[in-house]
Amino acid sequence: MSLKTAAKFARRELRGGIKGFRIFLACLTLGVAAIAGVGSVKSAIQAGLSDQGAVLLGGDAEAQFTYRFATDEERAWLESQSTALSEVTDFRSMVVVGEGDTAERGLTQVKSVDDAYPLLGDMVLSPDIPLPQALNGTDALPGAVMAPLLADRLGIAPGDTFKLADKDFHLSAVIETEPDDTGGGFSLGPRTMVRTTDLIGTGLLEPGTLFETEYRMLLPEGTDLDAIKAEAEDRYRDTGIRWRDSRNGAPGTARFVDRMGAFLVLVGLSGLAVGGIGVSAAVRAYLSRKTSVIATLRTLGASRATIFQTYFLQIGALSLVGIVLGLILGALIPVVFSPLITASLPVPAMFGIHPAPLFEAAIYGVLAALLFTLWPLARTDEVRAATLFRDAMAGASLLPAPRYILATAVLLAILVGTAILFSGDALITLWTAGGLLGALIILGLAAMLIRFVARKSVKAMRGRPAWRWAMGSIGGPREEAASVVLSLGLGLSVLAAIGQIDGNLRSAINRDLPDVAPSYFFVDIQKDQMDDYLAILNADSAVSRIESAPMLRGVVTEINGIPATEVAGDHWVIRGDRGVTYANALPDNTDVVAGEWWPLDYTGEPQVSFAAEEAAEIGLELGDKITVNILGRDITATITSFREVDFSNAGMGFVMTLNANALQAAPHTFISTVYADPAEEARVLREVASAFPNITAISVRDAIDRVSVLLDGVAGAVRWGAAATLFTGFLVLIGAAAAGEQARTYEAAILKTLGASRKRILISFTLRSALLGAAAGAVAIVAGVLGGWAVSTFLMETSFAVVWPSAFGIVLGGLLTTLLAGLFFAWRPLAARPAQVLRARE
Repeated sequence: MSLKTAAKFARRELRGGIKGFRIFLACLTLGVAAIAGVGSVKSAIQAGLSDQGAVLLGGDAEAQFTYRFATDEERAWLESQSTALSEVTDFRSMVVVGEGDTAERGLTQVKSVDDAYPLLGDMVLSPDIPLPQALNGTDALPGAVMAPLLADRLGIAPGDTFKLADKDFHLSAVIETEPDDTGGGFSLGPRTMVRTTDLIGTGLLEPGTLFETEYRMLLPEGTDLDAIKAEAEDRYRDTGIRWRDSRNGAPGTARFVDRMGAFLVLVGLSGLAVGGIGVSAAVRAYLSRKTSVIATLRTLGASRATIFQTYFLQIGALSLVGIVLGLILGALIPVVFSPLITASLPVPAMFGIHPAPLFEAAIYGVLAALLFTLWPLARTDEVRAATLFRDAMAGASLLPAPRYILATAVLLAILVGTAILFSGDALITLWTAGGLLGALIILGLAAMLIRFVARKSVKAMRGRPAWRWAMGSIGGPREEAASVVLSLGLGLSVLAAIGQIDGNLRSAINRDLPDVAPSYFFVDIQKDQMDDYLAILNADSAVSRIESAPMLRGVVTEINGIPATEVAGDHWVIRGDRGVTYANALPDNTDVVAGEWWPLDYTGEPQVSFAAEEAAEIGLELGDKITVNILGRDITATITSFREVDFSNAGMGFVMTLNANALQAAPHTFISTVYADPAEEARVLREVASAFPNITAISVRDAIDRVSVLLDGVAGAVRWGAAATLFTGFLVLIGAAAAGEQARTYEAAILKTLGASRKRILISFTLRSALLGAAAGAVAIVAGVLGGWAVSTFLMETSFAVVWPSAFGIVLGGLLTTLLAGLFFAWRPLAARPAQVLRARE
């Protein structure tokens, strides 16, 4: 019966409109819209990758081999399963333009193709000629096409000549569109494309050199992709085949989109948390204005349950309106701006209404609305009817009844569990939730401390009326201080943490890494070149250090006889091929932390020393057996030691090192890192490249620049998410200022009656806003620095130092924001006539 009565009361209350709930609706709408919008863009990209999966892959399915071509038997089976087959190799090399000391060199990702390429999609060139014609070249030279970025960097144009290894090629055109470019993932150099047959004799595709061979297939219509994948892996499990199909044409891109989307949704949840504070404050302010109505209902016999249900239903209906508005915005904005978004994406996207992210955002919105409205609603349950006529909210106890506390805890657990379920990353989600909770605790304590200090400072401000009034207002019974510090402080904390993380990551990459990283990686050094290569570098006074090691790559296929993916899941060591080396003696600067290194003259069964940290992540123990497929041959080795491997300095590091007898007979090349005087790096490169045209040099600084460009895009997306959170905090701040306008009007009227000037009252209002803004910014520095330190230290495992310009910018931003909001809502109180205000108060 009480629910029916409550519904009637709620319906009548809603007839009065949404006055007082505009900030409530704005906060909830923005929070839901941010999550729905990010999810919609993510779903659009996923739909695009799925729809264009075959084009991105270059076929319906692909079989990939590491550092070798398919055998005749393997190729025959692939041809028997397909209607068309194309062979593509992919590797890094150096493009050389010119001769001698004036030659220009650039790292390139070479793709060599056959006449069947591309099976799907269109290769667009400039000038607009067919790819076969471009690769035919001239009568004297084979043809090639090149990415415009590389051509511009080297200063060449169609019609010019360049070298790969020691062979000349004619540049026929530059690449406008490469249909399967996204499927290859991140590369260190722009593309150069030639025919595979034109690379014969260059030494670039010799056994043991670093290249991948991909066989793209068009399959008969109706082919069961799962069945053919299972047959391929079963038939060639021991030969190192890797299979993928059009359902996941660009796995690296899809994985990045998933992780980035999940992270941005968590940033969106931060915005929803900020909005939740505004929601809670709006509900509390609304109930305070409804004191006389609630008191009247209690006097007429309405039960506590009826009153709670009345306002629960009313606020619930408004919450649904806010959630629906958020879903509409989150669904439509990506569609409206799809041309701009698509133009900035390197992958296809299919924009439209995607139900899944909208459902996810709706669940977040409902849980957030329940979580942040339950507490202020519950406080009315603790207030007696007689107290309601005085000051309902001030008279209520600090904590509601235990059942509401329990319900709040359950809702919080459900919200975190839902975030873990949707994000798929429990660690990052728990860190985010813990960070938000920690920031709220710090901000709540800070608000209490600020009010306490303000109250204690009133007496010390005698003779300074403007300061005294400001301190008295901050320390008074109203909760303006708490609303400002919590809402704006949390938004600034999120922005501060992201600023610290971004700054420290860039510092680690752009400043710290070049100080410890080598100048170059040289790869594809043949065995018979090593002596001459070392002789040249050892004789060069500009070279301070050289590290060299044999280099093979292999795929971890089994752990203790069980498929590796079943043991290690999606761990990066298992995903794709990994660098493998061999050694007899324990390498210099190598620390064995468990087990023992094999004897110098060891010739028994293969043994392997595994990187300690990665082994712990996978769950490996001494005595476990690892099966690695290298050049089509399975090698099963026993783990006899774990060693520390530092991948953070861009130096030489291998997850797996085997005893020499296990690998040295296999075809392979060497890899080398060279540390040289920065001013002499170009000369060192020229000397090595002139003596050994087949060797590929990878500049660490160029690699750092490529990573920095990628970071710019990631940081930009995250900053936009943080800006949305901060904007929500600004709305909450405006709501708090608007809610306190009536109280400031009465305060100004009293002060004017007592003889205070408008100027002095305005100074008081300005001081109040400035002090609260500075306090919110200062607390945000503490919370943001702590959050940035935790993420940098424990998740990213990088060094941390406070980025002070960013930190001080946060304080300034907080001060200006609250100052502007406070001044905006100060004009009407200052303009009000005291007589009218005081009569209305009576």
